[in-house]
Amino acid sequence: MTLRIEVEPDVLAWARERSGLDAEVFAKRCPHYDSWLTGESRPTLRQIQEFAKKTYTPVGFLFLPEPPVETVPIPDFRTVADRGVGADPHAAVGADLLDTVYVAQARQEWFRDSQLLNGEDPLDFVAKLTLTTPVEQAADEMRQALGWYREQRQTASWDGALRLLRERAETIGVLVSITGMVGANTRRKLDPGNFRGFALVDSYAPLVFVNGADSKAAQIFTLAHELAHIWLGQSALSDVDPISAREYDTERWCNQVAAELLVPMAEFRRAFDPDTDLRSQLEPLAAQFRVSTQVILGQIREAGWIDWNQFLDELQAERERIASLVVEGEGGGGGNYYNSRPVQIGKRFARQVIVSALEGHTTYKEAFSLLGIRKTSTFEGLGRQLGVM
Repeated sequence: MTLRIEVEPDVLAWARERSGLDAEVFAKRCPHYDSWLTGESRPTLRQIQEFAKKTYTPVGFLFLPEPPVETVPIPDFRTVADRGVGADPHAAVGADLLDTVYVAQARQEWFRDSQLLNGEDPLDFVAKLTLTTPVEQAADEMRQALGWYREQRQTASWDGALRLLRERAETIGVLVSITGMVGANTRRKLDPGNFRGFALVDSYAPLVFVNGADSKAAQIFTLAHELAHIWLGQSALSDVDPISAREYDTERWCNQVAAELLVPMAEFRRAFDPDTDLRSQLEPLAAQFRVSTQVILGQIREAGWIDWNQFLDELQAERERIASLVVEGEGGGGGNYYNSRPVQIGKRFARQVIVSALEGHTTYKEAFSLLGIRKTSTFEGLGRQLGVM
């Protein structure tokens, strides 16, 4: 006699929402879902285990009498996708987001332990600033630490600017991960509309994550925004949207500091002509400063050339224009695995894990898990790419 499992319809519906799968993909993966939901049939234990796997749900949750309330384990400053301000506390938090944060936390914990074991000192720039620090001063401190000046920005392409800023951040001790997928699963694409990035503050292992499914220009600003969180000493999940930022002092400050770091107001005032058509200047200025046109609009507003309502109108028009263009693919190294994977994991982190495994301080099994790989040949290939083998 086959054992059938009683699963509450609300829990099934919660798991379906949490998975984030579109209707067509979900229907193919879970063909019995509708009949389970209506009670026409009940799943076997094997089927419920498969359902959990295909929806990225911890199987134990499916045996609960009602949907659990999951929360993001860091402050959530988003107001997108019905999360953040005014969000329904019972709404499912996406599995892709949660799993991405958990992976990052595990890597940060390992790196922190490694730094302590090696006798490294804490980083002095972490939590160095406060919300009362003037924006210009905060951006200048970050600029000096990162070595991010006009010369670096103007000699780099879009890809080059992002790569250079990432490398500068890693050089001073920040772990930077830029990827558009969950872990190493190429089928689990991250949605920039759900979140742009997050920061995990730690004096020994500060970590920033940037959603690599976003455009290169957006990734540059997100990286600067999350770095501001590190200097501020406040972990956070962000969407970096200026409308969302109005709801939170922290997000507004980080947006302003990021904008000042990337588009210094003194330089911007010399570059923008208020007597010339605004829209005709957006793309040239975005290319000049290696940011998105939306950041340029924000600086125009900050300079006082347009008010908030005008800014919203122009922002909406620009978003509609961008939406009509071809969306850029995932950033971080092109199609070569050994170029892209270290960027997705974080080069500083990957290098230290490989060295630790080679020295015998970390088991190969743990190293493979931390790096999201399965084969020794891949481990060796990454080691050669990073110059440690």
